[in-house]
Amino acid sequence: MTTEEKIREKLTAALAPTQLIIDDNSYQHRNHKGAKESGGGHFTIEIESSAFEGLTLIKRHQKIYAALGDMMVSEIHALAIKSATAPAQK
Repeated sequence: MTTEEKIREKLTAALAPTQLIIDDNSYQHRNHKGAKESGGGHFTIEIESSAFEGLTLIKRHQKIYAALGDMMVSEIHALAIKSATAPAQK
């Protein structure tokens, strides 16, 4: 399973997003100081979930980091996050 697939699985299980876009930007960071030689581990996610209702941006990010757990130290070097509350269901 790729890192992207693991991210999708963990965020889906924890936050039931109505939208989840994951971009692997690792290719842009090859030989970047502190990154893996391959440049691996740089991602941008766009996530929309009702689990964010009433939460500040910091609390949303904390929920995401908690869902990803040890991936944040073992497989993800950098994570850019765009988060939003899901629109109300009709």
